Formats: sequence, C-alpha cells, structure tokens
Amino acid sequence: MKTSTKVNIIAITAVVVVIGVIAFLAVVRPFSPSREEAAAATPVVAENSHRLDVAGGSAVTFTEFVDFECEVCGAAYPFIEQLREEYAGKVTFVTRYFPIPAHQNAMNAAIAVEAAAQQGQFEQMYHKMFQTQAEWGEQQESKADLFRQYADELGLDMDKYDRAVADPATEQRVRFDFNAGRKLGVEGTPTIFINDTKIELESTTSVREALDQALANQ
Repeated sequence: MKTSTKVNIIAITAVVVVIGVIAFLAVVRPFSPSREEAAAATPVVAENSHRLDVAGGSAVTFTEFVDFECEVCGAAYPFIEQLREEYAGKVTFVTRYFPIPAHQNAMNAAIAVEAAAQQGQFEQMYHKMFQTQAEWGEQQESKADLFRQYADELGLDMDKYDRAVADPATEQRVRFDFNAGRKLGVEGTPTIFINDTKIELESTTSVREALDQALANQ
C-alpha cells in the first residue's frame, strides 16, 4: 500500500473517531440549564406553597420569600398585613421559606412554622415568629426550645409537633422552598413576586402600584 494511501486512511479514521467521541459526549454529558432556563422551569408558587389568603378566581398572586430571623422581613411584616387587608378578596398571598444560612435560628424557625403548618397552624406560627422576633433574633444559641414553647402556647399537639420537628422531611420541605427561590434568582429576603415577576422593594407605594397594575391587567 502506498504511503499516501495509508496517510489518508489514518486521517479518515481519526476524523471518524473524533466525530464518535463528540456524539458520545453529546449523549452522556448532563444538561446544564442556564439560570434563566432554570427560573422558567421553576414555578413561583408550588402546589404545596402556603397561602395566607386565597382570592377566588384571582389571577394576581403576591408571593414573599421570607426568613423569620431577617430584620427587614420583620420590619416589612406590618406592611404585608396591611396589604392583606387592603387587597382582601382580590389578591392571593403566598409565603415561601428562605432561611438565610448566616442566621443561626432561621432554619429552626422555619422548621417550627412548618411543623405547625402540619397541624393547620401555619398562619398562627407565622404571626408568632414575626411578633416575637426581637426576643430571639440575632442570637447564636439555638432557640428551638423557645419555638416549642410558642407551639405549646398555640395549643398544638406537642407529640405531633416534636415528631414533625425531628422528621427530616420537615426540613426537606423548607429546603424545597429555599432551592426554588435560588432557581428563581432570590438572593436575600424579603423577595417579592407579583405573579411571575420579581419586583423591586423601592417603597410601599411602588408595591401597591405593582399590585394595582397587575389587577388592571387581568
């Protein structure tokens, strides 16, 4: 066989191998969606999301990602309650967990709220956490015992509460919201979405204007 022919065969074989490798990698390499694609695939409101108010037939949903230890969330709490009164029957209000890792008791608080939610007391414990935040926030030791006291004050079945707090599934439920928030671009709290749009918390007026615009566009 001529040398030139051998060279051509080797070259063709190399090309075939390269194409085969590329095709193989295209099949086995895991798909890595962009941040925008991940957000598009993640609903702002999940089927298991906690709803403080449900407006029948309303297309407008106000969703807040909260950290119960976050001072800004605590400061925003009275305003959110005011909005609930102003837009009662018009807007569905949803709360999702987003415990900031740097906050010592953020996860403990979220787990306590979720444990209460399993007994139909989500809103009651939600209120309790924000109303007492100054008593336990920004402290380094665990406040799980204090949160248990709150559950007792609310009249929860404490055996069920203790089992829920100890159940890894309860923390997984909290992390479900946290992971969804990350995919949606949530970086801090409070983060608010009106329908599927994240809004800037520039002022109380801007939030109301965004809600009014969303209602007008139904």
